[in-house]
Amino acid sequence: MPVGAARAILRGLDAVRVWQEDFYRDLHAHPELPHQERRTAGLVAARLRDAGCEVHEGVGDTGVVGIVRNGAGPSVLLRADMDALPVREETGLSYASTRTIDDGTPVMHACGHDVHVTCLLGSVTLLAQSSEQWSGTLVAVFQPAEETADGARAMVESGLVDLVGQVDVAMAQHVLPFAAGRVGTRPGPTLSAADSMRITLHGRGAHGSMPQAAVDPVVLAASVVVRLQTVVAREVAPGDTAVLTVGSIQAGTKSNVIPDHAVLLLNVRTYDEHTRSTVLAAIERIVRGECEASGSPKEPEFALFDRYPLTDNDTDVTGRVADVFAEFFGDRAGELPQQSASEDFSDIPHALGTPYTYWGIGGIDADTFRAAEKAGRVAQDIPVNHSASFAPVIQPTLDTGTQALAVAAMAWLARSSTG
Repeated sequence: MPVGAARAILRGLDAVRVWQEDFYRDLHAHPELPHQERRTAGLVAARLRDAGCEVHEGVGDTGVVGIVRNGAGPSVLLRADMDALPVREETGLSYASTRTIDDGTPVMHACGHDVHVTCLLGSVTLLAQSSEQWSGTLVAVFQPAEETADGARAMVESGLVDLVGQVDVAMAQHVLPFAAGRVGTRPGPTLSAADSMRITLHGRGAHGSMPQAAVDPVVLAASVVVRLQTVVAREVAPGDTAVLTVGSIQAGTKSNVIPDHAVLLLNVRTYDEHTRSTVLAAIERIVRGECEASGSPKEPEFALFDRYPLTDNDTDVTGRVADVFAEFFGDRAGELPQQSASEDFSDIPHALGTPYTYWGIGGIDADTFRAAEKAGRVAQDIPVNHSASFAPVIQPTLDTGTQALAVAAMAWLARSSTG
């Protein structure tokens, strides 16, 4: 019955598609950085009002919440993120972003959040205009600042929990670099937890011709980077997964000046709290040990930032969604491989005390993806999220994402479903 009701609702997809594709092109051409999504939020709020939603703006500053109350029944929360990235677009699309902010920073929807927003608006519109097919409450959350890991928390801290009340299930999706038209689910740990760290190493500066008078932080930083490569290889169990990347080393200003400090930027990805704490503790131990071995005159400094929670999909919720996806999408539905990317979506259901699931939809032209797959060149030929060339095909990506949200919501909201 849930899938039958979803099919009835989705008969209106042709009419939604009329505005949806142009709406997407407009969002893509006008991206906004985290906490700056004011134009996007305004467009979202207007479209929600057109659909007949109760609309709340300014939740977490630039966040928007749309609510459709349709009698007694379960409450389902669907979420989309709205922000873009400081990337200069190189897709060559007719609707490519050419936007830069005042300081010259380029801005691009390089992660597909414009897809997420457009699909959720389409699903909300379809459900709102087909109220006879379902009962309960639909909550649509349009979240800012996913890329800085604090947008979900900002919405929670500004009163999201009181605003939406009790929620039975929370769900979200992400467009990913696999074949468009496909959907993938996965129970359990799905997206990694992430921790970024800034480490400041202190040395003693001197003339480049007098290294004996210095404690060289460049050499110290090099030793730290090399030693950190042993953490995953030698301190994480073979059956566990972790990624440790040193993304930046900054030290010095001139070839003949030994600087007095160096700064490292690290990123860690893990799938359980034990591995997470093991890796973070190992980093600090190694850095302190290398500083002592180098005769560093001051203790190193550690600062954690951009911390993302683990996305750990509820088994029962995910199974229920996987079942309706299999019925609706047939062989286009399958398993989502575990992703090393990270998300802050789970901060919302955690605050609500609500089980959740998070799935993926494909965004790459199916023929292009199959050709790359057959040639064993997916990694080389298919642009990934955050790439300047990442460009989901408009269709069937928007249709699939809109359908997936509606079908998943109806697994709870259809009149014969139980909450």
